[in-house]
Amino acid sequence: MSLKNKIRVFARGLGIEVNRYNTAQSHAARVGAQLACHSVDCVVDVGANDGGYGEFIRSTGFKGSILSFEPQADAHRRLLAKRQGDTAWHIAPRMALGDAEAELEINVAGNSTSSSLLSMLPSHVESAPESSCIGKEKVSVHRLDSVNEPSLNVAQRIYLKVDTQGYEMPVLLGARGLMERIVGVQVEMSVIPLYQGQVLYRELLDWFDKAGFEMWGLEPGFMNQKTGQMLQFDGIFFRK
Repeated sequence: MSLKNKIRVFARGLGIEVNRYNTAQSHAARVGAQLACHSVDCVVDVGANDGGYGEFIRSTGFKGSILSFEPQADAHRRLLAKRQGDTAWHIAPRMALGDAEAELEINVAGNSTSSSLLSMLPSHVESAPESSCIGKEKVSVHRLDSVNEPSLNVAQRIYLKVDTQGYEMPVLLGARGLMERIVGVQVEMSVIPLYQGQVLYRELLDWFDKAGFEMWGLEPGFMNQKTGQMLQFDGIFFRK
């Protein structure tokens, strides 16, 4: 075994995967290249949680504006703290996004990131017991195309990232008024039902095709850690 492979095996034993930073092997490199290729000037991060995706986007070299939305109270507080010092990273007031104005309850998951406006199914809990619902919070729901945020109003080439745990289709439908300015979308897609009433990947693929988008990439997401089955993945789409 070569020294390079020995180092890789050693790193894997520590739970670390070492890859080259290029578009073939790095998710960050791929996204950075895609944003640059399409001259994206604003990334809209829906379901931002505590800001992990915003940090990731900055790591790709993107220097445009970021607008983050997060409905959970605690996650929203952590999101505000994380963006400090980044004047081009904007945080919307605490709200959820959907296809109609409403007051709903969000199911808060034990791991925070799996929280959803939809009820979690046993298939999700079995794969990630730590994601079980531990409470509920009331939250205002708004359409993205009705939100008055300066960074959104001036954006001309928007990249919409949606991570709303089964509530993806309502978010997309609530962005119809902005579709002419949305050049790319990254959306979480489920292979099997994980939340009550969610739309699965096949219907989302059809929706993007009819809306004039084509797939540019797939990124692995939520997995069953015991079996290795992929339960969710991120589909990346850009205008044809």
